[in-house]
Amino acid sequence: MLLTGTAAVSGVAASQAGAQTTPNGTAAGVLVTNTANATYSVNGQAQTTASNPATFVVDRKVNLTVVALQQADTQVNQGEIGAVTTFRVTNKTNATQDILLDGDQNLSLGLGLGTDNFDMQNLKAYVDSNGNNKYDPGVDTAAFIDELAPDASATVFLVGDVPASSAQLAIVNLQATVAAGGQAGTKGAALVASPLNGKDDVDVVFADDDSDGVGADLLRNGQGRAYLAYVVGIHDVALSVTKSSTVISDGVSTLNPKALPGATVEYCLAIRNATLGTGANAVTLTDVIPTNTTYVPGTLKIGTPGGTCVLIAEAQDDDANDDNDGTTYKGSFDTQTKTVTAIVPTVGGGASVSAAFRVTIN
Repeated sequence: MLLTGTAAVSGVAASQAGAQTTPNGTAAGVLVTNTANATYSVNGQAQTTASNPATFVVDRKVNLTVVALQQADTQVNQGEIGAVTTFRVTNKTNATQDILLDGDQNLSLGLGLGTDNFDMQNLKAYVDSNGNNKYDPGVDTAAFIDELAPDASATVFLVGDVPASSAQLAIVNLQATVAAGGQAGTKGAALVASPLNGKDDVDVVFADDDSDGVGADLLRNGQGRAYLAYVVGIHDVALSVTKSSTVISDGVSTLNPKALPGATVEYCLAIRNATLGTGANAVTLTDVIPTNTTYVPGTLKIGTPGGTCVLIAEAQDDDANDDNDGTTYKGSFDTQTKTVTAIVPTVGGGASVSAAFRVTIN
């Protein structure tokens, strides 16, 4: 008997249940199964046979972008506290990831970003917690991005202090590193590329490019980097100090006191910052009392100008320990050098502060 047969081969694929796709492609960890079927006939009888299943696991394609979220660099003043630059980090990986953050000031040469000539102090990275793209001190406190979904973005701030003696330009960069996700509230470890291709394992493959185009962001390392700068626009202000004296009492006349021996004289030091929009920080006044006078203890006052000198004042003790001084201003009198010192943290642009103290004429 002559037997004849025909056959055809087809394939059937299946994947794991659950979230199988992301905006960045099939989710990492999805199990892809494929079975081939052969149909044939023998003497007119249809037959079918199936192959063994062939499986593999979709690997983790690690990618992210880091870009500046502001059009221009941040203008700052010398001595400014808490100056902010703003960035955006986007997860381009096919899985939910943690992102580690680092504010960096180590620069590669030849970037064409300007001449970096000072470093920021206390530079730290914080994540925008409420999505308003504005740094809120005490609110935006997270130091890493937790469980960032595929194709989702987060705003990150670099916050630092400008040195009082800074030059003009501090170039900074935000370095973001893809880390393990999966446990909310816990910072994952930085991912490490898989050396081999294991078909049953979720291999880690770095696929990141230079996301901001500057050229100092190495390719295929699971990190992204973007640059901004702090620019000191004004290096000086029109700060003036005006000193005057008034005889308060002389022990002889209450209506028109004169500068007699034993008379009390009040000195007034008026500080004015005529540069609008820019404050003068860490202003320190020193005044050596003149010969033939004696400082009157407890008379140093610092505060809002008005009246004869100071209208709203914070009284100061005379020693160098500022713990018992006012909350805003600090002052002291050195009995050895006969020097009065008044410390004003900031004289705002267009603002004035006055200090007053008294002496008696020997």
